Amino acid sequence: MPFVRLSGKISGTKDPSREARARILYLLFANGWDIYNSNGDQQITLSNIERKIVESDAFVFMPGASLEDLFKAVSIFVGYQTLDVHLFGKATVILNSDRSWDSLFELLDSLRELGTIRQNYRKFLLQVNHPQDVLDSLERVDKEGLPDVGREKIMKCHAESFEKDYQGQITRKVCVFCSASIEDVSYLAEGYELGKMLAERGIGCVSGAGTTGVMGAVVRGSVEAGGWTGGSNVPHIIELEGLPEGMTSFWLRPDIYTRMEAMIQNSDAFVIFPGGAGTVQEMLALLIFKQLGSPLMKGKPVVIYNKQLPGGVGFWDHLVRMLDPWKETGYYSVANSLEEVLKLSSD
Repeated sequence: MPFVRLSGKISGTKDPSREARARILYLLFANGWDIYNSNGDQQITLSNIERKIVESDAFVFMPGASLEDLFKAVSIFVGYQTLDVHLFGKATVILNSDRSWDSLFELLDSLRELGTIRQNYRKFLLQVNHPQDVLDSLERVDKEGLPDVGREKIMKCHAESFEKDYQGQITRKVCVFCSASIEDVSYLAEGYELGKMLAERGIGCVSGAGTTGVMGAVVRGSVEAGGWTGGSNVPHIIELEGLPEGMTSFWLRPDIYTRMEAMIQNSDAFVIFPGGAGTVQEMLALLIFKQLGSPLMKGKPVVIYNKQLPGGVGFWDHLVRMLDPWKETGYYSVANSLEEVLKLSSD
């Protein structure tokens, strides 16, 4: 029988999503699905999420979206975007009957308008309002499949991890999470400038080791200014985007989750630069680590660079709004200039 992974936890007999969950369980069981996480008692971490994806045939997200639920849903969409073979043909359905997922959809809509998400994510993250619609969506994907993402591999991955000697002095390492798809000149210029500024101030630059978009510009800025530059990537993304030249250190990892973990382990601060769904995924992972009190994030600032756009809006306005419930936690700060980014990332 096929397995569907159900998200969410039940907090007690008065949990508002308890009735909807019971209805979903009945419909799924009655129609031939076995269910992982029926009782809402399974924990997913960066180290086991890929295994959970591999063993599942579909994914259903419940009302009452938590930080972890948002992270997992975005992670699955990023897997679709990057042609993760373990997600081929697997449906993802979000039951949004309480509107708790609206802020995520609004954020993804804004990123699509800004051009950092090229796919129509609503055809991959299927939003429904009633339990019966969940089953209907799973059956439709089973019959029709999922849309073509519109990407092709450009190379075979023969990369290996490496560490090169670096003669300069670095005081700390800042990880820049950003877009590999933006080609707008102003974004690329700022990415290059940030990489250069880090190098000139003796700060190492950690990235997702991509060659394109803002990510490629950040790496080039650091490398061409003589800075220490490290990064992590995975084989199936390298085959889509290639690897930049000039990096000092590179950590090859098998999946995007252990890739994030490597970047977090090797960084002292984090900058959320203009990006797409992958950057949202990375921001949420950082907040989850902060919320859990993980030693990986102890004393490490997280700065959202909310680049100001024409019309008085910021690139990450929708992200900041989605994170409003956590704004008083001190988990992150928001900057509006590159100088402010550097200041806040050193605090």
